[in-house]
Amino acid sequence: MKYLFLALAVWGAIHPMAWFITWFNANGYDLMGMVEAWHANAATSGLVWDLTIAAVALTIWVIWETANARDWLRLIAIPATFCIGVSCGLPLYLFLRMRRG
Repeated sequence: MKYLFLALAVWGAIHPMAWFITWFNANGYDLMGMVEAWHANAATSGLVWDLTIAAVALTIWVIWETANARDWLRLIAIPATFCIGVSCGLPLYLFLRMRRG
């Protein structure tokens, strides 16, 4: 199961990044322009907020469990979540959580 989570983390890193890079190549490397595009309409704004809330919940969970387990490597799921996305951060965290099992 842990390798399935690792595969999902890799997919969750590559697939969204391909779309982001495509957007940057078409529109210039303007991060604020991308943020504006995320809020192009109510549907996309709703999705952005959905993923933001999920990212915050995941971050709280990662911090709480990492502190209790004292397995500090798990903290890399936080930058993966905010720099790539929940699609990478969550399965990465689940992989890291299971790697000793």
